[in-house]
Amino acid sequence: MSSLTALARALAVRAQAAQPIATVRHVHVSERPLVLIPLTMAGEANAPLAAMVGSAADQPRLLFVPQPRNRDQRFRFAAELGDILMSYVDSFARHQEDVKGRRRFADAPQLLVPNPGGIEFVRLFGRSTRLRRTWGEYAVKPVVPTLGKWLTFFAERAEHPGSSLMLAMTSALSMHWATGQSAVEDANLAALLAWFGDDPFEAALAAEDPERWPPAGPATDPTFDAATLAPAIERYGKTDADSIARRMTFERLAAALRTQLEPTWQLMWQGIDLLRALQPGASVVERWADDRDAYSNYVTYLDTGGGLPQARRDSAVAAARRLNRLERAQALFDAQRALDDPLVMAEFRLTGEAFAGEVVAAEPNRLDASGARRKLRPHVTVRTSDPLRLGIGTDVQSPSRRSQTGRIVAIDGPDVVLELTGGMGRALTPAPGSVPEVGEHITYSTVSTSFQPGGNFPSAEDTPWTHGGPPPPPEPTEEDAVEAWS
Repeated sequence: MSSLTALARALAVRAQAAQPIATVRHVHVSERPLVLIPLTMAGEANAPLAAMVGSAADQPRLLFVPQPRNRDQRFRFAAELGDILMSYVDSFARHQEDVKGRRRFADAPQLLVPNPGGIEFVRLFGRSTRLRRTWGEYAVKPVVPTLGKWLTFFAERAEHPGSSLMLAMTSALSMHWATGQSAVEDANLAALLAWFGDDPFEAALAAEDPERWPPAGPATDPTFDAATLAPAIERYGKTDADSIARRMTFERLAAALRTQLEPTWQLMWQGIDLLRALQPGASVVERWADDRDAYSNYVTYLDTGGGLPQARRDSAVAAARRLNRLERAQALFDAQRALDDPLVMAEFRLTGEAFAGEVVAAEPNRLDASGARRKLRPHVTVRTSDPLRLGIGTDVQSPSRRSQTGRIVAIDGPDVVLELTGGMGRALTPAPGSVPEVGEHITYSTVSTSFQPGGNFPSAEDTPWTHGGPPPPPEPTEEDAVEAWS
């Protein structure tokens, strides 16, 4: 926890209300997201029990497995979920746009789950379905492995810093607000949203009652399992197929599961409204464009690349490349958030990596004649009260002038003298407004969004023996059809 977040939590207790830790929204929120609330069978490894899914607040759809240990019913559930997800995903693969000589879709799907446990469910459920066969013994409907491929795609994008293709609501809200409770308590969506009401202490306490606010999944409440779910499943199993009693027990089971999912469904849309009320940060559009590229590329791969499912495990080279890609994405996301948001930049000011102050002197027309050709090199002096841990010669950047670089050339007490390059036009006279003026309040930091080259890795065929040698080509095996749900 950062210092400012700790302070915000203390202020939330005093004010009895969630406190903003961001001034803009750092995630994209779709106009038509697909909300998915999964439930799993207690004691079974990622065995699906139920799900509430839909892209409109007033149109939730309940899917459930009456006999969670029945293999056929599990895959019937997977096929139903697959039909819904694929209809939603395919609806974005219609309108394209030209971007620098290539085509991509104008929008992309977005999957929202209540918490990180929901993302883990999607990852495991995708693994357990994408490798299934559509022929022979244990054959499943064609939509099941397709569902698995897309769930795996969403889960992998959820690991990519800055991606909004799949979001956990508790994580998205905690990125923008601090409550007066612990991070563990914030993982409870009902307890987290209690801090946006009139009486957060009472509401947060009520959120701990599983009868009033059932868990947001994927695990169910043990009391509900013992008192309601297990007897309902047992009664269903004892009735004859196609009998009136079977239909009645089916409806009772559906009603019981609906009581566990509908409260979270309402909370999810409340969270969506809170996020939508924030103005998106300047870099959100750029990151969502990257998400649309990823979606477009995967659609193309499935349509033209043979559509092989993702491997069970990454090869050594693929894992190294993925880790390098995620590290660079995390650094870029951190920089973009800081440049978009003064509250995020304040963390860098506390650590001495940034400073803010008032421009007390400026030489906008200063020329550097030391070389063969004169160059425009204005000087500005910023007076700051921030703790400064940057030395002479350090290059810094201002969020208000991202194409311009300032180099620290002198430090005299609270005054920092900067020499500016870039972002002023090509003439020896700076463009109006391109040089900070006296009296302007400005921030400078070492935070940079400059391009970071990727690592240099061998091809998969050249994987050294110390890392297992070249991986074998992916081939379907008999184990694919009987792999455990986990």
